[in-house]
Parts: sequence; structure tokens; C-alpha cells
Amino acid sequence: MHNAHELPRPRRYLPSVALLSAFEAVCRTGSTAAAARELSLTQGAVSRLVQQLEGQLEVQLFRRERRRLIPTAAATAYARDVRKALDLIARASLGLRANPGGGTLSLAILPTFGTRWLAPRLPGFLAEHPGVTINIGTRLQRFDFAREGFDAAIHYGAPDWPDAEHLKLFDESMIACAAPRFCASHPVGEPRDLAGLPLLQLESRPTAWARWFEAHGIAAPARRGMLFDQFATIVQAAIHGVGVALLPEFLAASEICEGRLQRITGEAVRGMGGYYLVWPIDDGEHPPRLAFQTWLEAECAVLR
Repeated sequence: MHNAHELPRPRRYLPSVALLSAFEAVCRTGSTAAAARELSLTQGAVSRLVQQLEGQLEVQLFRRERRRLIPTAAATAYARDVRKALDLIARASLGLRANPGGGTLSLAILPTFGTRWLAPRLPGFLAEHPGVTINIGTRLQRFDFAREGFDAAIHYGAPDWPDAEHLKLFDESMIACAAPRFCASHPVGEPRDLAGLPLLQLESRPTAWARWFEAHGIAAPARRGMLFDQFATIVQAAIHGVGVALLPEFLAASEICEGRLQRITGEAVRGMGGYYLVWPIDDGEHPPRLAFQTWLEAECAVLR
């Protein structure tokens, strides 16, 4: 069934998988003989498939030199796109075979968000959607959806992921935390008392402490304290009494509840960005992603 806004694709521009597989294999292996061995075909059959593709597209893809096929520059670029398309079909087929009753969602997550916020809630989603399988990978930076093969991602920052749709989950709210023994040996009565303590820094939030002090009407001190690249390590450093950490409330909640950290004076301060579910703008209506999106939106509505 076609989308109302889409025109049917001319069949001429939709070559069969057999034609495309032969063409891609010749470009990748460098010869019809190697392609034939890989595809379990004769060399003549591979040559005929390549000729059929050229005839269907009405474009010469190879130069014939001494019985060798040399791909043109345009054919080499076309082969890269064909390879991506064949890989996508293969992954979809594997997903269907592994989960014939539903669908698969390939999700890229931020490590701390995934382990501390999403993982405890995932059983609820899976119970509601037993036919859906979620495959999870970790990504700290933005990436090309088409190249990486993910259906969606959790993104921190602003709604500015290129060529993507965004669903805002919630803003980040930061609180100052330290280990109970650290607090006992470094008494803090008011926010300004933190200025002289070792303040643990996070690479991805370089202005977090400056914003926290500014929100409390205090001039930010010169930066002091260790620098970390992930929340997981900064949390462990704080638990072991290295210094004071500025942590998202959702991340610090379990550590505070279990007594490994305690919240220090001062109000929560809104961070520089928020958490978003993002997905390719041309994704259409991918049922597993739509189901996950609807569930995630309901989960986050409770927090607002």
C-alpha cells in the first residue's frame, strides 16, 4: 500500500536482488570469477546478470578490458548504495526469522541513561509488546542512521539531530552529591561552601558547575577537581569520597536511596539540554518504533 504522498517507483529502477547481488559482488571482489564462486554461479551467469542490469538501467557500468570488467566511477558509487540496501534487506530478513510474530527495534542508547533509567522500565514495555524484540547498542555521539543500521536513538542536548524527528522525553535536572563520609569531613551549610571543595567535572557538561553556582547567586570558583568522560566513573569517584559530583536527579536517585551518596545543599538546577528519542525523518511508520515511542512518551509523562 502506497503512502498518499508517494508515487509508485518505476520498475526499471527496481532491479531484482539477483542482478544487484551479482553487480555488487563483481565490484567488491574485482572479477566475475571471484563473484561467481561467492554466489555459487558460473562465471558466464554472473556476466549475463551484469549485462541484464546494464540493459535495465540503460547505463554502462563496466569497461571491458581483456575479458575483465572494470567498474566506472559512477558504478563504484552505485555499488556502495546497493551494498547498504542489500545489508538492510538481509538484516530485516534475519529479524523476521528470529521474531516472526512481531518486529525488531534497533536502538542506540547513552550508557548511563540506558542502564539507570531505561533498563529498569524495559520489562514493562516487553510485557505490553511481547512480539517486539529490542536490540541495543551504545553510542555517545551522533551518527548516520543509514550507515549504522539503527532505527532510533536516545539523544542528549537540543532537538538538532540532522534529518531526524525528535520526541522530547524530559529535561536534565542537576543536583550536587557526595559520599556521606565526605560530607562528614567537609561540612556544607550553604551553596557557597562548595566553592572550596574538589568539584568533579564531566567532559560533556563543561559549564555545569558554573551554571549551578550562577543559579545560586554565587560567582563560580576557578575549576578544580578531576575530569571524567562518563557519568558511571564520576559516580564511583563520588561514592569513594574523591569530591562533589553534579549529577542528574534520575541518575543519583538510587545511590541516594541506598545511602552511597547524599544530596548536598542547594536547589536542583536545569541542565543545558534534555533527553530525546530521535529517528530518521524518512522512517515512515515502523511499527516497533511507533510502539516504543508511544510507550516511552507515556512513561515520561508521569515524570512531568
